[in-house]
Amino acid sequence: MTLPRPIPVPRKAWSLKFYRRGSALLQPIADRILKQRLKLGKEDRLRVDERRGVAGRERPEGHLIWIHGASVGESLSILPLIDKLSHLYTDSSFLVTTGTVTSAALMAERLPEQAVHQYAPVDQPVYVRRFLDHWRPDVGFFVESEFWPVLIGETNARGIPLALVNGRLSPRSFKGWSRRKTAAHELLSAFSVILAQDEGNAERIEALARKTVHVPGNLKRAAAPLPTDQRALAELRAAVGARPVWLAASTHPGEEELILDAHEQMMETAPGLLTVIAPRHPARGDELEELITSRGLKMSRRSKGDNPGADDNVYLADTLGELGLFYRLSDVAFIGGSLVETGGHNPMEPARLGSAIVTGPHVFNFQETFNSMRQDGALALVRNERDLSASIIRLLSDPLTRQEMARKARAWSDAGSEKVLNDTIEALAPLLPPAKVPA
Repeated sequence: MTLPRPIPVPRKAWSLKFYRRGSALLQPIADRILKQRLKLGKEDRLRVDERRGVAGRERPEGHLIWIHGASVGESLSILPLIDKLSHLYTDSSFLVTTGTVTSAALMAERLPEQAVHQYAPVDQPVYVRRFLDHWRPDVGFFVESEFWPVLIGETNARGIPLALVNGRLSPRSFKGWSRRKTAAHELLSAFSVILAQDEGNAERIEALARKTVHVPGNLKRAAAPLPTDQRALAELRAAVGARPVWLAASTHPGEEELILDAHEQMMETAPGLLTVIAPRHPARGDELEELITSRGLKMSRRSKGDNPGADDNVYLADTLGELGLFYRLSDVAFIGGSLVETGGHNPMEPARLGSAIVTGPHVFNFQETFNSMRQDGALALVRNERDLSASIIRLLSDPLTRQEMARKARAWSDAGSEKVLNDTIEALAPLLPPAKVPA
């Protein structure tokens, strides 16, 4: 079978030409930035050359499917896809690239035998060409909103078919790209197949790509529950005991103040209340400790190895990769980035773990998902810190309501997960060789 090969996209957008030429000239600066990130612990010291396109291992023989995501969220969403593809295409190998240390650790634990992980090259021509020269992928799937001009342009120029999988383009990003329509069209035209998470994202991407966008559904709906360390969970549960506890997950600047306001409003009606704050960016731990203690609240920090003390009001969960632990610890979870205009975060993670979910109004990154869950009674919407405190108190004090909301959230998450996978693979099939499953 001869697979379709893409027609290289003419490079007309002046802004992309400027970006590509500028990135080539600025290679020494890119290298200095990598070294600085290494000092800050944001790069893997043993594998940092992979970011320069230097392969960490040999290319597998035969057909190679390349799947590129950004960080932990995208990595988790593609794991079920990789697993299913590896069972359907047993003659193919898989190259998975991501850009963060946390996602690399996750991939090391959970990728199937047919798959290898590499750090994605920095979007600089020499690094990208070095990466492509070595790996020579037969097809590439870019996940969500990974629109790197050099990586996409160089891959397309080599005639490697590309697909955008689980595509996402927030209203804010759409507004920005709409001011550079020629550049957006050029980038998106490199994808032979475009699959969006939902209808809203499909409409925005289609308006820029000027080609049909398919909507098989959100791959995050098919992802496995976030992992956890059972021993650490048992220790935390023992430390918390019978105290009421709730989680504010993936919080952002300006939001923690409102969460602490809500905590203080709840203290009178919920004696012993423990509020767990897991910031989206754990590096803000020192800043948040100062904010919490300035209010006279007692706290402890996960990053220092502490468990919650009996007198602590707040537990600062300032570590990476442990949200699965804190969702399991807490019966009620508030999804951050939603009381401030950040756009919200993935509600499917707590839904799969049996949390009663609360969100603020600013959820444009996952608007259709939140709308659907709310229609099914699978989450509560709050407008401000007063609503938040009232909603948390109601759920903590009414176990039947809390359990029913959690049940509905899990049922919503489970429904249609297999269909999302099957429809995604069906849409990608024209770019893949004939499936060869074990006899």
